[in-house]
Amino acid sequence: MGLFKCIMVTAVSVRVITRRVRIISRLFCHKSSNSTRRLPTVTLYTKHPCSLCDDAKHQLKPFSNRFHLEEVDITDPENKHWFEKYCYDIPVFHFEGKFLMKHKVNLQDFESALTKFETLSEQLNG
Repeated sequence: MGLFKCIMVTAVSVRVITRRVRIISRLFCHKSSNSTRRLPTVTLYTKHPCSLCDDAKHQLKPFSNRFHLEEVDITDPENKHWFEKYCYDIPVFHFEGKFLMKHKVNLQDFESALTKFETLSEQLNG
């Protein structure tokens, strides 16, 4: 394998490992400031630049203390699957790993998902 190809493979591997460490860390360590409850993960499938994605993130800002936002750049080589799935649909949001909305933010659906998650979390944690 040539030196350039080896460096590229290593860079992609480091990004994948770093992302996995962030996800694991968030699952076990990310808590809200007022309690021990875990915040739900909202994944934004995006690319740069994306003005629609920027607008969508701005709309969700009032809820930012109630969830953790993870951005996935679909143009990164390791995200080829997401590029093939969402290349014409961004922004796309998943809530706790499940599709929630695309193209634009539906605040009613978003708040409903947050409330449902919080209610279930409270029931499980007593």
